[in-house]
Amino acid sequence: MITMEQDNTLRQRMLAAGFFLLLVISGGTFGFWGLSRTYLPVEQQWSLGDCAYMTAISITTVGYGEIIEVSRVPYGRLLTVLVIFAGLGVAVYFASALTAFVVEGEFQQLRKRRRMKQAMAKVSGHIIVCGIGTSGLHVVTELLASRWQVVCIDASEERIRRVHDLPGGDMVPCILGDATADEVLKEAGIERARGVIATLASDKENLFVVISARQLNPQLKIVAKGVDIGVSEKLRRAGADVVVTPAYIGGIRMVSEMVRPQVTEFLDIMLRDKDKNLRIEEVNLPQGSPLVGKLLSEARIRETTDLLIVAVRTSAGGPFLYNPGPQLRLDAGMSLIVLGGTDSVQRLRQAAGHVFDPRHPENGQEPADA
Repeated sequence: MITMEQDNTLRQRMLAAGFFLLLVISGGTFGFWGLSRTYLPVEQQWSLGDCAYMTAISITTVGYGEIIEVSRVPYGRLLTVLVIFAGLGVAVYFASALTAFVVEGEFQQLRKRRRMKQAMAKVSGHIIVCGIGTSGLHVVTELLASRWQVVCIDASEERIRRVHDLPGGDMVPCILGDATADEVLKEAGIERARGVIATLASDKENLFVVISARQLNPQLKIVAKGVDIGVSEKLRRAGADVVVTPAYIGGIRMVSEMVRPQVTEFLDIMLRDKDKNLRIEEVNLPQGSPLVGKLLSEARIRETTDLLIVAVRTSAGGPFLYNPGPQLRLDAGMSLIVLGGTDSVQRLRQAAGHVFDPRHPENGQEPADA
């Protein structure tokens, strides 16, 4: 991929080369024209067109005969020699800059597409984000901060460039296309994906994505954005596991700012802290985990990972046990809700027996019950 800095450098070289070439052409043209006005009778003076033509054939050294008799005026041949040498150097520089701009840019784009295809062939257990608008860009930012493997789909090249401008976004595979099309979803590796987040601009588009994604991979977890609150039930019936309505979330947030400002500020600071990168995450205990059968105190999770266990869910769909005590016995299928850094969460997942790592999905698959 050609970087923004490289692109700017190539453009600057093109502009500089064009400027100097124009300067030589203008200087030669008006130089010949001025000499004729100074030393020749009015009826024999050279036109600007003839002077420009003489300058052009001198710069390109094509070898045509002199269209104007430069030997008839003092310094005519000297000016011609200067135009030839100056123009030849500038013309070569301009040609090299143009070639670099076209060839290097195309070469870099070809390499980028090849690397993208190779990355897409290996990616597994990833999350596909459909639509990189206002909501989608925030989704990708949070997934990257949480160290998840992401694949993006959008019909706008400008929006895809915004993803690549994010910290760590230059390595995110992005597909330019219609996320509602089955072929595009297959290209994004939907058969191997962990989940899909549909954040397109309209409920109709999100509905199409949900239906297509559910048919292509029944095991996916699908989260969809609902622009209209009334469409939430339709999206769920179409196959969405969760529907998030920004208008509803925004209303709840406004109330929280009014009645619980300290809690809201704490969560905001936690999400924005790039040094600590704190998150509330979940870690599931699969069958055969080394932690299964141990008491919470024996697992020594706080001491080894510096994670705070906020709650435990004993089974899928079961109740949450908040602030669990040290005598809680860990069983297979439990979900631990923890607060801490993303690196610490990864260590706990590895300690729990997960071979799946969202940053390196090719290293293995997450257990089916996790």
